[in-house]
Amino acid sequence: MRHPTHTPYDGSSKLFSIGLKPLDFDRWIEADEFLLPHLAEKQRLYTEIPEKVFVEEDGTHDAQREVLDLLVAHLEAAHPVTHRRNGADVEPVGFEGITDRLPPALRGAPLAKASLLVQEDLILMRRDERGWRLAAGSLCFPSSWSLQEKFGKPLQEIHEPVPGFGPGTRPAELINRMFDGLQGQAVERFNWSIQANDALYHPLSNVERIDRATNRPSRFPDGDVNAHAFIRVERQTLRKLPVSRDILFTIRIHLDPLKVLDAHPDRATLAASFAEQLLALDQQQLDYKGLTADRDRLVAFLGRMAGSA
Repeated sequence: MRHPTHTPYDGSSKLFSIGLKPLDFDRWIEADEFLLPHLAEKQRLYTEIPEKVFVEEDGTHDAQREVLDLLVAHLEAAHPVTHRRNGADVEPVGFEGITDRLPPALRGAPLAKASLLVQEDLILMRRDERGWRLAAGSLCFPSSWSLQEKFGKPLQEIHEPVPGFGPGTRPAELINRMFDGLQGQAVERFNWSIQANDALYHPLSNVERIDRATNRPSRFPDGDVNAHAFIRVERQTLRKLPVSRDILFTIRIHLDPLKVLDAHPDRATLAASFAEQLLALDQQQLDYKGLTADRDRLVAFLGRMAGSA
């Protein structure tokens, strides 16, 4: 079993913090052994539920095209093994012609085409008098949110359900200022959560979130954390587009069984830090993450892992 690619639960990225770090452009996009399965899942979602995984405002196609051009240049330079040029385009090796399989209604959207080249989801943010709003996006792998519900909303409304990040809070103001100040550099941050299966498409509506926070169901009704728990890590990047001045927000999902940590050479340290971060969450944060009913059993599982090293 392979080791996790990213382990932000080691204490390097605290939950409910902004935690931005500079990012070299040559590390902007990731491509690994899951590239083709992830692209196949994106294609399935575009075929079955396109309205739930892609949105766009009128007037965003030039910026979408800018994203596609930047991705094509980057993939050709940084990922020549997984991506090859075909005329003016770059295609994923082993999935040639995938962008031609978009639903007819989306074939004219450059951002939809760009999304079928990479594992990342792609969100285009645009500035207006309210701040930075979600103006277009391909979100095939949501981590407990709904693209349709967030479409067109500014950041402070997008983050309203997040404890400590709603309108008027200091973190909300800091994020807006950070977006305003982003210039030629790129930045990255990590987020993580626990889920009870390996589904990449993991949406959650506001109504479902409220119901989850109110009723606090267990993710593991049979109590078997070892069999069902998956670590969901989001690697997020931000860069301001040089021409349009919009901001591209990318989200790459990594899914690993929680039990994969048991084979990690640093399992004791990782498991202890993971448990410590879970114990540090307050009630509101636990409810938001949907971990209230399961925190103690997860901590116990991680404690046994840490103690067995």
